[in-house]
Amino acid sequence: MIKVRLQLSAAQGGSTNPIVVAKNLIKNDGIKGMYKGIDAAFTRQVFYTGTRLGLFDKFSEMAKEPGQRTPFWKNAVCALSAGGIGAAIGNPADLALIRMQADTMLPLAERRGYTGVGHALRSIVQTEGFMGIMKGVGPTATRAMALNFGMLGFNQPAKDALADMGVAKGSTAQVWGAAWIAGFCAAFLSLPFDYVKTQVQNMKPDPVTGELPFKGPVDCAIQQVKIGGITRLWTGFPTYYMRAGGHAFFTLIFQDVVKNSWSKAGL
Repeated sequence: MIKVRLQLSAAQGGSTNPIVVAKNLIKNDGIKGMYKGIDAAFTRQVFYTGTRLGLFDKFSEMAKEPGQRTPFWKNAVCALSAGGIGAAIGNPADLALIRMQADTMLPLAERRGYTGVGHALRSIVQTEGFMGIMKGVGPTATRAMALNFGMLGFNQPAKDALADMGVAKGSTAQVWGAAWIAGFCAAFLSLPFDYVKTQVQNMKPDPVTGELPFKGPVDCAIQQVKIGGITRLWTGFPTYYMRAGGHAFFTLIFQDVVKNSWSKAGL
C-alpha cells in the first residue's frame, strides 16, 4: 500500500518519504487503510504467483540436461516466460488492487468506491468493457518478467556460486544467501516497470478534455524521466525492496521448504 501511494505521490509532485506517506495514510484512512485491497492482493497472488512459480518449474524441467547445470540463459528464458504468462493471468486482480489502493487519493467526486475485488472487476467490465480488466497488461507483464528474471533467474545461479565458494549445498546459508541475492535483483530490475505500471493502471481521463495523461507505458516513462531524471523510475527503492525483495526472499525460502517436504513424502 505504501509503495503504491509513494509512487503516485511522486508522480503528482508530492512526498517520496515512506514515513510521511504512511503517516498521511493512517491519518486519513486509519490502520484499516493499510490493508485496503487485501482481497485483491490475495486473488492476485493465487493466479499470478501460483502460475509463474508452477510454470517456471515445468519450463526448468524441460530445459534440464541430465548431470549438467542449467545454463544461465536457459534459467533466464524460463523465468521471463513464466513471469509474462503469470502476469497476464493475474492482471485483472492486479488492476483491481492498484485502483483500490489509490482510490482515496482521488477527489471525492472521482473516487471509484470499490468495495472488494469482485465489485471492482464487475465495475470495470460494466464501465470499460470486458477488455478493461486487461488495462495495463503490457507494463504488468514487463514488470513481472523483470521481477521473475531477477528472482528465479538469479536464484539457482546464486546457489551454484555459493556452493563453489564452499557453502554446503542445501544449507540454510546457501538457501537464504541465494534468496537474498535474488530478492535484490528482482527488486532492482523490476522497479522501473512497476512504477510505470502503477501510473498507467491508475490513470483516468481528464474530466474536461477526456484525454488520458499518458498515451501508453513508453510515453509515461518518457514523461517521468523528463520531470525527474532516470532515477525517477527507481522512486522509493528501499520501500519497494522491502515489498518486492522481501516477498521474493520469503517466497524462495518457503518454496524450498515445501519442495523438500514433498520430496521427503515421496511426491
